[in-house]
Amino acid sequence: MKNKIGIIVIGIIILILLVFLVINKKPKESSDDLMLSGKYNVEIIVKDYGKIKLELDADTAPITVTNFINLVNRKYYDGTKFHRIMEGFMIQGGAGSENLTPIKGEFSNNGIKNDISHVRGVISMARTSVPDSATSQFFIVHEDSKFLDGNYAAFGHVTEGIEVVDKIAEDSNPTDDNGTIRESEQPIIESIRVIE
Repeated sequence: MKNKIGIIVIGIIILILLVFLVINKKPKESSDDLMLSGKYNVEIIVKDYGKIKLELDADTAPITVTNFINLVNRKYYDGTKFHRIMEGFMIQGGAGSENLTPIKGEFSNNGIKNDISHVRGVISMARTSVPDSATSQFFIVHEDSKFLDGNYAAFGHVTEGIEVVDKIAEDSNPTDDNGTIRESEQPIIESIRVIE
């Protein structure tokens, strides 16, 4: 009888510890301990469309850029798609099958200074209604969308290939008002790489 009670008590203690750990889990700041700083250039190759080159600003959004570059270096984005496209607004992609830990949302309404405005060609992180919910999905602004400023973590801008963004937006045929694109029509991201 004492053994059964002891096992039950140990089980309850373990359960309480697990609940405590889950409740107190904070969004990670990066998948790496080392935060990046400075500027980083990346190149997105979109099948049948061409190249989009971007400059990322790790001085303004170090958590976001570090997370993005880590995913790029793991080739996480290879084969992902632009699944949500709204001409005159943005093209969104980067959804993978892997379960990723959310990062801190680097924008002013979440307590982080970020002066990058959501103008044409800016890259920013997609998220749910929860401020610290971004993982891998990003969007590139097609036309100025400054109403997003302060609510989304912008982290860079297109330096070459804005015409590729234009063409992807023009070719889109959304199935709803949210920009959902049929699986068979989603532009494929062949790769994203850091370039010199």
